[in-house]
Amino acid sequence: MDQLIQAVTIYALPVLFAITLHEAAHGYAARHFGDNTAYMMGRVSLNPARHIDPIGTILVPLVLYFATGGAFLFGYAKPVPVNFGALRNPKRDMIWVALAGPGSNFLQAFLWGLVSLVIVLATQGVAGSIAIDYLYRVAQAGILVNIVMFVFNLFPIPPLDGGRVLVGLLPVRQAIALSRIEPYGFFIVMALVLTGIITTVWLIPLMGLTQTVLSLLLTPFKLLL
Repeated sequence: MDQLIQAVTIYALPVLFAITLHEAAHGYAARHFGDNTAYMMGRVSLNPARHIDPIGTILVPLVLYFATGGAFLFGYAKPVPVNFGALRNPKRDMIWVALAGPGSNFLQAFLWGLVSLVIVLATQGVAGSIAIDYLYRVAQAGILVNIVMFVFNLFPIPPLDGGRVLVGLLPVRQAIALSRIEPYGFFIVMALVLTGIITTVWLIPLMGLTQTVLSLLLTPFKLLL
C-alpha cells in the first residue's frame, strides 16, 4: 500500500496534465479546422474533470496495478467528440486533429525534460532536499508518462490516433476498410498489449527513439545552461 501511495503522489500530476492536454489538444485542433462539437460540449478545456473517465482513468489502472504487482498499467480518458464530416477538409484535417493529442504529449515530455535538466544543473554540488528530490522524480515521471502516451497513441489501429492518421493517409477504399475495424479496435489493442506484442514490436523501440530525439532537442539547453 505504501508503494501505491508513493507512486500515486509522484505520477498523479504528470498523468493529469498528460491526459487533460492530450484531449484538449484534439478539441482545439478540431475547432481550428472547422468542427465546434468538442468546444460546444466544453471539452476544449484544461479542467481535468472534463476529461477523466472514472473507469478508464482511475479504476482500470488501479485494478491492473494490483493484478500485475505494478508491472503493467493502462488507462484512458473520455475521448473528445469530433465530427469529422464538419471539418473543412475531412480526410486531410482528421490527420492533424489526431496528431494534436500525441503532439501535446511530446511537447510535455520535452518540458518535463527541461525541468529535470534545470534541477540537475541547479543542484550540482549542493546538498539535496526532500522537496527537490520529489520534484525531480515528478519530472522524470512526466517524461515517462508522456513518452508512453505519445508512442502508444500512434499505434496504427483505430480508434487510436495513429489509426486515424493512417485512415487519413490511405486511399479512400483502403481507408474505409481500415475504419471498419474501429468498433473492435480497443479489443484488438488490448489483446496485443496483453500478449506483449505492442510492447516488444512498438513501444520499446519507439520509446527509445523518442528518448533519443528528446535528448538531442535538450542538448542546446544543456550547453546554454
